[in-house]
Amino acid sequence: MENTLDTPLDKPGLASRCLAYPLVRIVLGILLTFAWVPLVMIAASTLVDKPYRIVWPQLLAAALVWFGYRCYVRRIDKRQPAELALPGMPRQLGLGLLIGAGLVILTFATLAALGVYRFDGVGSPGLTAMLVPLAELLLVGMAEEMVFRGIIFGVTRRALGTRAAIVISALAFSLAHLPNDGVSLLAMAVIAAYAVMQAALYMTTRTLWACIGTHVAWNYCVGQLFSSTVSGHAGSGGLLRGELVGNTMLTGGAFGVEASLVALLLIGGAAAVLLRRSPSSPRT
Repeated sequence: MENTLDTPLDKPGLASRCLAYPLVRIVLGILLTFAWVPLVMIAASTLVDKPYRIVWPQLLAAALVWFGYRCYVRRIDKRQPAELALPGMPRQLGLGLLIGAGLVILTFATLAALGVYRFDGVGSPGLTAMLVPLAELLLVGMAEEMVFRGIIFGVTRRALGTRAAIVISALAFSLAHLPNDGVSLLAMAVIAAYAVMQAALYMTTRTLWACIGTHVAWNYCVGQLFSSTVSGHAGSGGLLRGELVGNTMLTGGAFGVEASLVALLLIGGAAAVLLRRSPSSPRT
């Protein structure tokens, strides 16, 4: 019988040991993905006069956010970014746009039926005023969905399971909106419900494009279609003119309809439906 000595295995390097911690992966992912936004905006405001800083800085930042997220997935997660695959992107993005727009229309229709949204007529904002905000909303939708769903939810889900990931990512998404004007406990609840809905949509479709579409459509329709406040940011005169009056639990007050009990019920209902449809996952 031969005697053999056990040879020690090579210890993983410092970088590998650090990347084993989910929090480290989340921080690196956020830096690689979101850091492009302030960098591009600061550079554009420093180097280019204001009249020439329309649309292109937001689109450039959105492209770099997309590139940074893909770099994070390949270099840190060591996998292919299937959730941002271009084949099937138009269909998934369109699905998200329909869900987001449908929720907004249903919310305002319910508020109108309850007598707290009073329609005043159709405005004439012009084609430019309707299209220019899309660049910023696309940037916001891409950056927030890649950070909160792609990174925070994704990393936490693999480390702690689906339930914990839903709770943690929803809490993080709510806290990110805490500095906004008019924030309230009801607003935080609606934002958390929206985050749960987005996580469920991500699990159901297995793509971030649907989540991005929902995010863009919600913000655009609230602000540009119904000329209303979006997460504490006042609307700037969209296509439809109206006024929210009455109980702030229904109107949302200064935060907008995202602090409305109606929005909480509708978004919560959509989240419940999507959660039932989402496939089971490891460590749920």
